Amino acid sequence: MFQSSRSLILLATLGSVGLLGGAFAFQYIGGLAPCQLCLWQRWPHAAAILIGVVALLTGWRGLAWLGALAALATAGIGVFHVGVEQLWWEGLASCTAGSIEGISTADLLDPTKDVAAVVRCDEIAWQMLGISMAGWNAILSVILAGIWVKAARTA
Repeated sequence: MFQSSRSLILLATLGSVGLLGGAFAFQYIGGLAPCQLCLWQRWPHAAAILIGVVALLTGWRGLAWLGALAALATAGIGVFHVGVEQLWWEGLASCTAGSIEGISTADLLDPTKDVAAVVRCDEIAWQMLGISMAGWNAILSVILAGIWVKAARTA
């Protein structure tokens, strides 16, 4: 199927494009605001996309190791996020305590100001087959990491 390193890098890059695009679609089309951990999961995908583009333009397959590292980073954050959602461990105070830190009293009391609700990391906003978005990100990112590794090892 996909045997060349270049094809594998393209597949892994498009995988991150799809996952990051899906996250933005859930946010801007579906109206599901991301929590702090959701946002953190996006950055490694952005890095993987950049790595993939550079690898495709330069032909240097050694960059695939960095792509694998980026995919594993987002998978790790995803696993941590799943643990927070399932209450296996505590999450970050900034997204599980319902904090309104950083919002002035004047803004809170001003009815003309639109103050968004705090998005909590320990609440599952969407799931499919009993797996949350963070869980799907972790699963699919591990698969992408495997593709990146195969790309790095393929001649």
